Amino acid sequence: MSKLELKNLNKTYTPKVIPVKDISLTVDDNEFLTLLGPSGCGKSTTLRLIAGLEQPTRGKISIGERDVTHLSAGDRNIAMVFQSYALYPHMTVYENMASGLKLRKIPRTEIHQRVDEVAKKLGLEELMDRKPGQMSGGQRQRVALGRALVRKPDVFLLDEPLSNLDALLRERVRADLKQLFDAQSVPVVYVTHDQTEAMTLSTKVAVLSNGNVQQLDAPQRIYSHPANQFVAGFIGSPQMNLLTLNCQGRDAILGNFRIPLPALPTVPSQIVLGIRPENVHLAEPAAEQTIQGQVFLVENLGMHNLISVRVTGSTEQAEPMTLRTLLPADQKWGGEVISLTLPPQSIHWFDVTTGDRLEFAR
Repeated sequence: MSKLELKNLNKTYTPKVIPVKDISLTVDDNEFLTLLGPSGCGKSTTLRLIAGLEQPTRGKISIGERDVTHLSAGDRNIAMVFQSYALYPHMTVYENMASGLKLRKIPRTEIHQRVDEVAKKLGLEELMDRKPGQMSGGQRQRVALGRALVRKPDVFLLDEPLSNLDALLRERVRADLKQLFDAQSVPVVYVTHDQTEAMTLSTKVAVLSNGNVQQLDAPQRIYSHPANQFVAGFIGSPQMNLLTLNCQGRDAILGNFRIPLPALPTVPSQIVLGIRPENVHLAEPAAEQTIQGQVFLVENLGMHNLISVRVTGSTEQAEPMTLRTLLPADQKWGGEVISLTLPPQSIHWFDVTTGDRLEFAR
């Protein structure tokens, strides 16, 4: 067992610069955890603390039953893949992959066996005599992965390993990573700001903001049940509609329309309504609960158009309310008025002050 555990991990540079604030989480064997968030949220600092490249201000890091908080990086038996590949330019592929094993005094026959086995998995057999300058970005990234895999570490750490690749190559390497790490039996911690990578690769995702874990959950759970307004707005492309509405009686007011509130213990004066564009539908002719608005922007996304609609009755406000909806691309849209429905089961409600998700009995 090589379970990774962080307990109340904190990193403080100055009283005003605290990139990691009391993070606690566990990554078990066979789990792939992604640290996801915008730039400056603390994800890379957390990874560097796990790796031993920085020391925490307080807190504890354990790998298996071993406290590694104050051990050097070389004594933690971790393997890290960097964004910049970090290959030795004067060494061949074989030499780059074998370098770490030679430093650990592994017997030559075992080094050859490990490198040969990983090279076959990564499709590098034909490249073993090449140097990094003779290879593409995707090939260099596979060599960096291979160098980590041959070590047979207790924990894999990956710091935005796909960010230097173009879109098509990134998609292909991402699929390779998925298959590769599905076959591993040790914890994997992956850092990215790309939610597609997080959703497709991970068994668990930790969404970070300002050094805090906003939500730690399975990818689908984070998408369908965001813990707060930050997670709701950060996860999903196109971004979730998030509208701050006034409340009257048991309804939220959107333009000229009233949306029934859920069974909340108390009705606030304002509330935040969240709904994903794919859940906003064209209204059927006989639909009871409809919202009208004028189309003012059409963005072609291929299979769908992302339609921005200015809600009727909201134009007198300082910022007119806008709903975005995904509609089939085979229809033409101009500046017409359309009717939309917001299915109650697809609406998320958030506290206007704290941003926390409001739970209620359905």
